[in-house]
Amino acid sequence: MLDAITLDQLRTFIAAAEEGSFSAAGRKLRRAQSVVSQTLANLEGQLGVRLFDRSGRYPRLTEQGQTLLHDARAVGSHMDSFKAHAYSMHEGLEPEVSVVVDVMYPMAGLTRAAGSSRKIYPHTPLRLYVEALGGVVQPVLNRTCRIGIMGSLPTVPDDLQAEPLLNVPFVTVVSPEHPLAKVRGVIPKAALEEQVQLVLTDRTALTEGRNFGVLSPMNWRLADLGAKHAFLRAGLGWGHMPLHMVDEDLKRKRLVTIAVSSLSPKTPFVMPMHVVYRKETPPGPASRAFISNLRGDSRLVGSR
Repeated sequence: MLDAITLDQLRTFIAAAEEGSFSAAGRKLRRAQSVVSQTLANLEGQLGVRLFDRSGRYPRLTEQGQTLLHDARAVGSHMDSFKAHAYSMHEGLEPEVSVVVDVMYPMAGLTRAAGSSRKIYPHTPLRLYVEALGGVVQPVLNRTCRIGIMGSLPTVPDDLQAEPLLNVPFVTVVSPEHPLAKVRGVIPKAALEEQVQLVLTDRTALTEGRNFGVLSPMNWRLADLGAKHAFLRAGLGWGHMPLHMVDEDLKRKRLVTIAVSSLSPKTPFVMPMHVVYRKETPPGPASRAFISNLRGDSRLVGSR
């Protein structure tokens, strides 16, 4: 009986466990609740193990179900990888390299990677978007772009596969004329809350209701990193910036670093960057070469 267990049964088991009910699993899988319930009953019969306790309003995983869920996820992940590799072999060289890159990524490293990739695949065009937060993930999810380089959105959606790329150092800065520039040592939270914080905002709804790195209730939200940079230099607020973008300003004293909470101005914190792509459509040869060239530039900003 165990040899007759199917991948479909395991995916139904995973969906029911993750969604919390058979009806929700049915909606996710686009099946009737009765089909989900019967599929799981058949699976339990083949395993000889109760996966769910159905005595309450909602089914709950049994202890045996919790243990087997981990194994089921591993099987599903291996199958996704198997299909992705087969898809890549079948597809061959992609017609273009379509990439969406986080605005926080160093542009110098990006241009070098593009130049190196063109030498390897001179007839494969590049289509490039530069976005922030959910704007990096959305084009990959809707298949506008094959790969994404994300960092400002800290969580990777379940539909995407992520590979670590590099770390981008960050600093917290203000204009030398800003009131916070006069504070010595670590700036108290109360002092930060009295000043405008300049924050990069999301153009998509993927991060609606969530804030990342926002410490002051007085905040101005800007959808463009260049505008945030200009506002900081104009003394209109304080904010976090990638070190490579403000390094020249710091050298010329157009901006100064400030210590926020436990962060030291002499020790920049970092933003982890990842390559992301849909699990069923991994990077083709040209896209993979582009990613390899990005990794070749990781020494510029901190390899992982």
